Amino acid sequence: MGDTSGDDGRPAGGGPEAERTPTPGPANEDGPAPSDPTTLARELLERVRRREPTEPLLGALADLDESALAAVGDDRRTGLAFWLDVYNAAAQRLLERRPGLFDSRWRFFRAPAVTVAGVELSLDDIEHGLLRGGRSKYGLGYLPRLGRTGLPGSYRLDPDPRIHFALNCGAASCPAILAYDPATVDDALDDATAAYLADTVEYDPERDRVRLPRVCLWFVGDFGGRSGLYTFLREFDQIPAEATPSLRFQGYDWDLDPRKFVDRTREE
Repeated sequence: MGDTSGDDGRPAGGGPEAERTPTPGPANEDGPAPSDPTTLARELLERVRRREPTEPLLGALADLDESALAAVGDDRRTGLAFWLDVYNAAAQRLLERRPGLFDSRWRFFRAPAVTVAGVELSLDDIEHGLLRGGRSKYGLGYLPRLGRTGLPGSYRLDPDPRIHFALNCGAASCPAILAYDPATVDDALDDATAAYLADTVEYDPERDRVRLPRVCLWFVGDFGGRSGLYTFLREFDQIPAEATPSLRFQGYDWDLDPRKFVDRTREE
């Protein structure tokens, strides 16, 4: 996600290694790129993870036409899985190709990162213009984003706060990376969110307060405001039912920690 802390970057949280494995198997480096957009995005992320050539898949993403990409705009789960995988693959590639760019997060999140259906997109375009439905990275999640992504508005998704525990820009506080499939994306996002919150949230019943990842402040509007944030925390068993502790927010670690894949220990 794009930074809201004054020097643009992506807010996220500190990342547990979720006990899930990426959906796709090893990509066939010599075979043709898949025509299904979500399969294409997952295989791109898999090749990035395995440090395999990505040019054929990037070319296929760039060449997608409106009919091939229709499901991404027509179905919420398909859109979530596709854009999450595209974002995470694009972010890791950008870090590999231009590592010094991260020193200026304002430039990093606005730099061209990937081309989809002939439209050049930045990480900010994908996160705030598409996954967050055109909301600004500023304004605590309440303000509309200025500017357009270049893609039709039908590709915009309604904000889902769970994406903040799935997007990884390379910062140490980002969550772990896994691939998403439309059929299981909701369960996978629930698992990723639960693991991340369990690793980061600090609830103190005696002082009646809870310390939350910074992303919960940066995008509190995505959670439905303070009342929605309490509901969210209860749903993920972070505070008791009926509890309304005072909210505190942790700092964010922008130290670079790329390639935080869920199965990175097996890879390395």
